[in-house]
Amino acid sequence: MSTIQAGLTGVRARIARSADLAGRDPASVRLIAVSKAFPAEFVVQAVACAQSAFGENYAQEGLAKMAAVDTLLRQSPQRADPKHHALLPVVEWHFIGPIQSNKTKIIAQHFHWVQSLDRWKVAERLAEQRPPELGPLQVCIQVNVSGEASKSGVEPSAAAELARQVAGLPRLRLRGLMTVPEPAADLHALRHQFRTLRRLREELAAEGLALDTLSMGMSEDLEVAIAEGATMVRVGRAIFGDRA
Repeated sequence: MSTIQAGLTGVRARIARSADLAGRDPASVRLIAVSKAFPAEFVVQAVACAQSAFGENYAQEGLAKMAAVDTLLRQSPQRADPKHHALLPVVEWHFIGPIQSNKTKIIAQHFHWVQSLDRWKVAERLAEQRPPELGPLQVCIQVNVSGEASKSGVEPSAAAELARQVAGLPRLRLRGLMTVPEPAADLHALRHQFRTLRRLREELAAEGLALDTLSMGMSEDLEVAIAEGATMVRVGRAIFGDRA
């Protein structure tokens, strides 16, 4: 078993156990493999292990990796076998990092999801630059639940207004909320951050916004996030190992 296969197996088992403990269907939690700073070859190995969704923090790195992954998949030995299904595996790319205004065009044209939307100006640019033939860009609003000045994300008190604005834009589909919590040794403090995001989504749903996604939880804290309702977890190190 390869290191990446072992990592995926371990993370999937953690997700299943956490969901079971929370009385949830493990299939209700999607795994996003965070591939930033890892080579395209690692992504291809993960695809071979039935992982389909990957997260990137930087637009240029992500774009180059998409092209490299596509080339490697087309060159794989299975593609040379005429008996093998001709279609390439579906790879879904999520942008999960801070969004620079001068990178919105790349993101709008090449990514399937944007999980880190936190400004109206950026939302407008993504909507304007999303090619209609690609269908709506799936988006989550990033919320800074910890209040750290170093973290991206809209303040919880301002999230509802931004959500209502984004929901009205063409070529974007608002799916939910995302957060990166402050690391906390105190389990209760960590749960409070995730609970804040869950309750915010519940408040928005009560207003009529159909939000089906809570993206929260990473390698160190995915169990807590799932207990608080995460529908997506973003995991890098536990799958691919430490970054160089």
